[in-house]
Amino acid sequence: MSTKIGELAKDYESKATKNITELPEVSTELEVFDDQFETTDKITKQTKVVKQKVVSVDGVNYRVPSSVLQQLKIVLEDNPNLKKFKVKKSGTMMETRYQVIPLV
Repeated sequence: MSTKIGELAKDYESKATKNITELPEVSTELEVFDDQFETTDKITKQTKVVKQKVVSVDGVNYRVPSSVLQQLKIVLEDNPNLKKFKVKKSGTMMETRYQVIPLV
């Protein structure tokens, strides 16, 4: 059975983990899971295992950076009943910064 490449491309969905910043809002009730994947180090060319925390929304995994968890902890200390928040990202690569924004 064959498929035209154009049809296949239209139906293609990446299985790569997305970033929590791609969600318009995040519930504080979402479960966090440990996840890992193998990659090749660009400098040493060695295979390494990358561990990460993820949440799943509608079957799609979103990475939760440690700095987001740290900030959310501080927000929840002052607002323990917070139900939703969003995360903004600035910078790139090693200079990436995340900002947790409480939602009402």
